[in-house]
Amino acid sequence: MTMQRAEIKNKPIYTMKYALLFCIMLLIQGHNLFAQDSTRKKTIEITSTFKPVLREAAKVNFSSAPPPVDSTKPILNYNIPVQNLNLNYQPTALKPVSLDIDSTNLLKYGNYIKAGVGNVHIPYIDAGFSFGDGRKTAFTVLANQVSAKGSLPFQKTSQTSVSLGGTYKTDKNLEWTGKLGFKAEDYFFYGFQPDTLKFSKAGLRQRFQTFEGKLSFRNINPTKFGLNYNPNLQSSVFSGKNIFSQGSEANTVLNLPLNKTFGKSFGINLGFTADLTTYRPSGKSNIQNNLYYFSPSLLLKTPNLYLSTGLIPSWDNKVFTMLPNIIADITTNDKRFTIQAGWIGYYNKGTYQHFASLNPWILQPGQQLNTRVQERYAGFKGSVFENFTYSAKVGFAQYRNMPLFINDSLDGKTFRTVYSSAMEALQLHAEVGYTKGESFSATAGLTWNQYSKIKDQTRAWGLIPFEIKGSIRWEVMKDIYVKSDLYLFDGAAYQTKTKEARKGDKGIDLNAGMEFKIADQFSLWLQMNNIFNNKYERWNQYPVYGFNLLGGVIFSF
Repeated sequence: MTMQRAEIKNKPIYTMKYALLFCIMLLIQGHNLFAQDSTRKKTIEITSTFKPVLREAAKVNFSSAPPPVDSTKPILNYNIPVQNLNLNYQPTALKPVSLDIDSTNLLKYGNYIKAGVGNVHIPYIDAGFSFGDGRKTAFTVLANQVSAKGSLPFQKTSQTSVSLGGTYKTDKNLEWTGKLGFKAEDYFFYGFQPDTLKFSKAGLRQRFQTFEGKLSFRNINPTKFGLNYNPNLQSSVFSGKNIFSQGSEANTVLNLPLNKTFGKSFGINLGFTADLTTYRPSGKSNIQNNLYYFSPSLLLKTPNLYLSTGLIPSWDNKVFTMLPNIIADITTNDKRFTIQAGWIGYYNKGTYQHFASLNPWILQPGQQLNTRVQERYAGFKGSVFENFTYSAKVGFAQYRNMPLFINDSLDGKTFRTVYSSAMEALQLHAEVGYTKGESFSATAGLTWNQYSKIKDQTRAWGLIPFEIKGSIRWEVMKDIYVKSDLYLFDGAAYQTKTKEARKGDKGIDLNAGMEFKIADQFSLWLQMNNIFNNKYERWNQYPVYGFNLLGGVIFSF
């Protein structure tokens, strides 16, 4: 124990000795450093170098194999809205006996001459000539002559027409259009009963002649104030002559429409019409038949709505009547389905010329009354698969001063024009169509009328209650065209010589035709009418031609 304590006491002494010795050595070494030659230049001696090297970057390996070929066909969907016309629901005039026999295709040349013969039509000539540059000026001359003779005595007709039309566009945003025409028609009262009666050719002939002219101008593009205008003037002189009478009339129609738009959705329609007629019946005083009316309306047009609302103040031979004019179309975003509704009013002018176009075997009318019509209708239209279109309407119509035609009480070969002061009709109209480009089109339409509340007459004499029309146009291959038309109707009511009311028989008429080229400027054409040889009577006691064949050649240049 005593020795250990002695060692601990002596240990600090040794430590202090060592520390003192270490300090002396440091002093000696520092003195040597400061004792070096200070005249030498300062240099830096590099005993080793450091070279920085970047690490080698890793590379991405790309595969050189090409991508697999995609053999699937891309499906491209195009949504093209169908453009449908907004037309007023109005019945069209019927032209008895005559059927369309024109070719199915427009010729690519500006001039053509079409001629043919057949077992009924002897001869048939149709010609058209065009002039102008097609941009600022365009003029056309059209001529047509057709004669037909059936198997019955005096069952023959002849029609000749010539017209000259032209269009001229100015540099001041105007387009002028004019037309001059002449038409001569010969008919014979061959519908007498009994057929053993004897008549001379002059005693049965009825002749119509028409001179007409039209002039109009319009602005091609809207003005800076959003205005569109199209004033037009139409005038005609018509005359009818037979063994019983000779009458004539002068018709003049002035129409002044004006439209102003506000932006893309709103517009105003302003219109004025003056329809003037001077009728000169044989052996009677002149008759003035004048009609005036204004047609203002407000328009609203959006992507889903077309609305036209207005009133038509009218003066029919100084008798004032206010007519409605409301039309609404509501459509979907893709324009494939549209709901239609309307309440409209209009006039059918009662003129000698108009009555003769409906029934060419009428006698000279003793008076002229204008037919006032009001319609309320609702329906829809649309399209499916961009090729198939359809439409349907149901309506209720009210007529005032409706012209009707009844056979005379002697032999029935002529028709008298009578009027129903008021009558109503429930109407149904439907259409379907299929179109594939310009190579194929097929349409079919149905019209049904149920007449009721007929005043002053017991039946709707001469009016067709039901009819179906269909047509096909087909470009079978290049330069070969085919057409076909079907007309089916239910017989109209007629009155016998003993004043009994009867209903006419049903009728069906099917025709077909074709046209094909045989040279660059020559084509052959063939037309077959009334293929079923159904000698129906559109007008009582007047059977139409049976089966008839017509063919010829077309020269175009």
